[in-house]
Amino acid sequence: MNIKFILNICLITLVCTSVFSQNVQPVLKNPMSTLYLKKEIKKTLPRIVYTKKTVDLVKKKLKKDPVLINMYKAIQLNAANIYEQPLLKRVLEGRRMLDVSREFLYRINILGFVYLMEEDPKTLNRINDEVLAVCNFKDWNPSHFLDVAEMALGVAIAVDWTQNQLPKTTIELAKKSLLEKAIQKSWRKNKKWNIAYSNTNWNQVCSGGLIAASIVVADQYSEISAKTIHRALDGLPNALATYGPDGAYPEGATYWDYATAYSVTTNSMFESAFDTDFGANDVPGFMASAVFRLLSEAPSGRYFNFSDCEDFQNDNGNSSLAWFATKTGNKSFYKEESFLKAPKSMGKLSRFDGIAMLWLAQFNEKSREKLPLNWKGNGSNPLAIFRSEGEHQFYLGCKGGRASISHGNMDAGSFVFELDKVRWAIDPGVQGYHELEKEGFNLWSSAQTSDRWTLLTKNNFGHNTLTINNQLFNSGAYAKMIDFKEGESPEVTFDLTPVYGDNIKKAQRTFCKESGTSLLIVDELEFSEKTELITWQMLTTADVLITNTGAVLSKDGKKLSLENITHPNYKMSVVSLDPSPLKLDRQIKKLKRIEIRIPRKSIKSKETILKIRLKKNK
Repeated sequence: MNIKFILNICLITLVCTSVFSQNVQPVLKNPMSTLYLKKEIKKTLPRIVYTKKTVDLVKKKLKKDPVLINMYKAIQLNAANIYEQPLLKRVLEGRRMLDVSREFLYRINILGFVYLMEEDPKTLNRINDEVLAVCNFKDWNPSHFLDVAEMALGVAIAVDWTQNQLPKTTIELAKKSLLEKAIQKSWRKNKKWNIAYSNTNWNQVCSGGLIAASIVVADQYSEISAKTIHRALDGLPNALATYGPDGAYPEGATYWDYATAYSVTTNSMFESAFDTDFGANDVPGFMASAVFRLLSEAPSGRYFNFSDCEDFQNDNGNSSLAWFATKTGNKSFYKEESFLKAPKSMGKLSRFDGIAMLWLAQFNEKSREKLPLNWKGNGSNPLAIFRSEGEHQFYLGCKGGRASISHGNMDAGSFVFELDKVRWAIDPGVQGYHELEKEGFNLWSSAQTSDRWTLLTKNNFGHNTLTINNQLFNSGAYAKMIDFKEGESPEVTFDLTPVYGDNIKKAQRTFCKESGTSLLIVDELEFSEKTELITWQMLTTADVLITNTGAVLSKDGKKLSLENITHPNYKMSVVSLDPSPLKLDRQIKKLKRIEIRIPRKSIKSKETILKIRLKKNK
């Protein structure tokens, strides 16, 4: 075990805990000025992620490294497919042009990397055609600035990686487009551009795209380029702080992929263009977030899919994790087997895989740290994960938090649970944004009366938690983690009281991994004058048989017992959610909600403890 690596992670965690507890935002070094830019920026191309030195490194590794050789075959297959595709057009889906921007970034990552390796005229000509097509769009849809950012990164890479070999007219058009369609669109007269200071993935994505654009046009437009990068260095810590204190990214695993891909690309751009990361790699919680990302992958192939996260993992190699592997030397982040799949089976690669070839080439194994079996992540969306690597592959993901964070749901106290690679307790996950928006649905407000909370995927009726008086959670209330115990039977406790307002006086939920085949959920409740009904609920797609003491769930030839230990007189019931309650709800085959409904008036005391056990049924 690498002691230095462990000490570094511990130091990061200690610093991060201090930062979080004091509500102090991290700060990046920010010497950026016009003078600094002119003096420190690399004078030779490429300088976005790659440099001449690192291009030579990758070329050398491509002669002998099996991972790079295999990935390059997949990249070449992707490049061949791109040649068969028509050039892109400015097509919007609703209010977004994001698919077009992402497709362009993908094409440039693939073609641009091939050109870095081979410098062949055919690839250069296609890159030229792709750049001319998008730079002749009337705009890059600045009303939805993610579209601009992803397009800007693609155009910047195209100009940089081709190293002045594109026609001069194309380079001039591209730089003009980066200035006018991207950089200048973010500067408003006498008005702060709030995206640059937000605490969501928009900050990381938009700042990353504009930094790339600024690096490319810096030779001609040094003043606005320096000003744009300076703003990003000031604002990025707001988004990076959300990884603290332990690395639990509040928007979930797939949004970690999105935001972090831009962060690690940005940090790499800083290093390649200025020989410094300005301290971005050392922000508390950021490096530790790779552990969170891996722990979010359950044995079944599903994610712990909270906060608008997708349901299933992509089994291709993960570009962002490759960066963490390179920076730490930890082979656990490298996932070598995923990069060694048959090239044809990989299909369409990530739009960051051309960039990631450098990180793969730079990897030098220093350790192979095992992932923890019991892990907690505090922060704005606190969570815990308990798991085992034995015969039954126990997996629990549970959380507190608040609904009003970016992509948040009313899911405090909720959990997903697997045993024997079967997902027994499910989260309904995410549904397509455009399909909702085109109906005039107000998806993005987190106000208590927002349309968002009518959806089963977003409200507490669609999550594995407690509901009091059939009421929605308070969207702005925060359920914190108040206890975490390690050991053979680890426990974690969340205080859910705030999310219920005055409907209950106290509600604390504890999850205990009793064994490798048994989970105990304990709810400690103290009633208020307004408490009328307590509903314990769990969503599943398994078949359910109600018994005298609870229920038996069956799926994929396996069984799970659901035992009502403390209140066996209250029979469980099953509510079918197939079809889901609303037309706009996500429809999930065989979805159902298991409920235990306990009237307050049936309990004589002012408090009660509810214990439910989920265990393997033999």
